[in-house]
Amino acid sequence: MPASSIIQKLSRQVIDKVRHAIISHHKRSGRILFSDTTLRDGEQMPGATLEPHEKVRIALALQDAGVHSLDAGFPASSEADVEAIRMMIGVVTGPVLTALCRTLPADVDVADRALEGNPQHKRGVSLFCGTSPLHRVHKLNRSRTEILKIITDSVSYAAQRFRIVAFSPEDASRTEVDYLCQCYREAIDAGATTIGFPDTVGLLTPEKARDYIKAIQDGVPNLDRALLAVHFHNDLGLAVANTLACIQEGVNVVQCTVNGIGERAGNATLEEVVMALALHADQYQRRFSIDTTKLAPLCHLVAELTGVAVSRMKPIGGANIFATEAGIHQDGLLKNPDTYLPYRPEMVGGGDIQLVLGRHSGRRAVAHRLTELNLSATEAEISVIVELIKKQPKGTVVDDAVLRLLWSQAELSRSGRATHAALKI
Repeated sequence: MPASSIIQKLSRQVIDKVRHAIISHHKRSGRILFSDTTLRDGEQMPGATLEPHEKVRIALALQDAGVHSLDAGFPASSEADVEAIRMMIGVVTGPVLTALCRTLPADVDVADRALEGNPQHKRGVSLFCGTSPLHRVHKLNRSRTEILKIITDSVSYAAQRFRIVAFSPEDASRTEVDYLCQCYREAIDAGATTIGFPDTVGLLTPEKARDYIKAIQDGVPNLDRALLAVHFHNDLGLAVANTLACIQEGVNVVQCTVNGIGERAGNATLEEVVMALALHADQYQRRFSIDTTKLAPLCHLVAELTGVAVSRMKPIGGANIFATEAGIHQDGLLKNPDTYLPYRPEMVGGGDIQLVLGRHSGRRAVAHRLTELNLSATEAEISVIVELIKKQPKGTVVDDAVLRLLWSQAELSRSGRATHAALKI
């Protein structure tokens, strides 16, 4: 064997040992690694297109929040994705940057060029191939054996160019379990360092999601050589619940999007998964590196740049999360914010608690806001103002200007009563 071949073989063995050591370390640590796909799967949402410079802004915010890796784009599908990835090189230096690829050498080559210049330990590819009967028969027209060869050939090809290679069987949640595990086993043997379980059409329940993870852990004996990731869609509104269920079963990587944006009903929501782990550390007992104080600003940034508005009722980033109009709740919040909040605004980088004045508000909230505005009022005047608020037409926003006007009316009412009483005397 030529000396160059021997050196190359030894080099590959060293790389494999280092890679295996890193994977083993991640598994032993019990830490959940967050892989964000806002810039790729999230952007596929109709109407959520991002320009390259906007992707860089979001990528930097995600880096600041502490995500482990970024699904930065699908280079073979768009020159704009290539441009965005190129703009991140040397700028987004914390997370691993990965590019999505079909199981085609040409896709891997484009990804290789797009990520050129990024350190080897900070760049990777994510390959996908349909494995369910629906995909094999109706989409790919390939047999199980043919699909396996496509997977092993493409993963092997990618592993020659990247140290970080992920493989996910598209429509895994509708793939026969025995075949799914075979795909994973052969992908790992071919060089995959991460295997993903995507619920592509979002049909699973938490119980069934856990069953799949257990089956993979039992049916893939070489799983010690790869990280196990999950990727859930939200078609039944269960993406976050499914993700948390799989975290309890020991998965290493969870893929999410900010605000849950994505195909159809979207993806598992990054900020919701993070906060569930943070607030229920006793239950999940899994550490993570996300800075929760960055979450609300991240939600607002993604909403601003994608143009996809956040629902007022959306957890973490919604306008109503720290707002209430109910008098009983307002009274409790003024006495102690924890009475009616699951967490304080500062924990997620949110704004101030908002005591919205409206038909359901009580005297305490009205008095509190009047004091903040340096408007003195007697108990009787506060009662008048509360009644005036309740009589406002539907849709009236009782902002500070309106409140000042109602306060003036209450004062006039008191003055009028006082004058009337004096005349009677």
